[in-house]
Amino acid sequence: MKISKVILPSNSILYNTDFDFVDSYRGKYIDQNDEITAQDIGKAFFKSSPKWFEKLFEIRNGIVSVLGLKTSGKTKSKKESIDKFTCEPNERLGLFKVFYKTEHEVILGEDDKHLDFRISLLKTNDLENKGSNFLTISTTVQFNNWFGKLYFLPVKPFHKLIVPIMLKGIIKEIESDIDNLQEQKSNR
Repeated sequence: MKISKVILPSNSILYNTDFDFVDSYRGKYIDQNDEITAQDIGKAFFKSSPKWFEKLFEIRNGIVSVLGLKTSGKTKSKKESIDKFTCEPNERLGLFKVFYKTEHEVILGEDDKHLDFRISLLKTNDLENKGSNFLTISTTVQFNNWFGKLYFLPVKPFHKLIVPIMLKGIIKEIESDIDNLQEQKSNR
C-alpha cells in the first residue's frame, strides 16, 4: 500500500485555519459502494494504532503529567470505548476530542496550554477510478508559547514516522470493515 506525503487538501476544514506546523499523508482504498462513513474512519483511527505506539503514548503521558499537560487518562476497556464512540462533536476518546464531523471529514484534537493540535481524517473520491477513495490524514499544530515549540522538537521526528504507519493501519481497518459488510450482505 502506497502512502504519499501531500499538501493540506483545500477541501479540508483545517485549510483556512492558523497553524505553525502542518503535514498531510494520503493513501487509497477501494469502497465500491461508498459504504464507509466518517464515523467508521474515526473509529478506525483509534482501532489501528500499533502496540508500540500505545507504549510510546504511555511514556509521553507519564512525562507530561509531571509538567501539568493534558494526558489521555486511563480507560477501562479500549475496545468498549471505541465500540461506544459515535464520533460526534465534543465527544472525547482518550486525549482526543472531536471538534467537527461532516459526511467526509472528522477533525480530532486537543487544546492545551503549550500547543493546540488538530488531526483531519478526510475521505475523498478518486475521480479517475470509480470505487476508489483516498484517505488523507493531516495534522496541524498551533504553538501557544515557547514551551510548545520546545515540546514539539522531539515529537516532530516521531510524528513523521508514526503518521504514515497509522494511515496504513487505518486503511487496513477500513478495508476489513468493507470486507465484513460485504460478507454480511452475502449471508442475507
